[in-house]
Amino acid sequence: MTDVKIIKRYQNRKLYDTHQSCYVTLEEISQMIKSGDDLRVIDNKTKNDITQATLTQLLYETERKTSQPVPVELLKEIIRKGDGSFSGYIRGNLKGEISRFDTDTSPSRAVASELAEAITQ
Repeated sequence: MTDVKIIKRYQNRKLYDTHQSCYVTLEEISQMIKSGDDLRVIDNKTKNDITQATLTQLLYETERKTSQPVPVELLKEIIRKGDGSFSGYIRGNLKGEISRFDTDTSPSRAVASELAEAITQ
C-alpha cells in the first residue's frame, strides 16, 4: 500500500510537501500525480482537504498555457448542459458514451466500467 503524501497549503498560497520537507509548485504536484503518487492537499489553517480545488487550479493553469485551448463553444456547452460544472456535464452527457465500452470484451472493459461508475456516483 502506498503512503498518501500530504501537501500543506499556507495562507501565502505556498504548497509544502511534508513528505519531502520542501515547497513545491503546481507543476511538481502534476509530476507527482503522473508518477502515480497519491496525495492530499490540506489547508494549513483550517485543516480542510482542498485537494479538488488545487487539482482544478492545476488543470486551469495547464490549460491556460497550452497552445490549443479548449474551444469556447465547448465551454459554453459544458455550462449549458452540465449546470455549469465539468462533473455535471460528464455525468449528463458522457455516461452513455463511457458505458458503451462496457459491452467490449477487451481488457479496457474493466477500466471503462470503473470510470463510468466513478463518474456517475
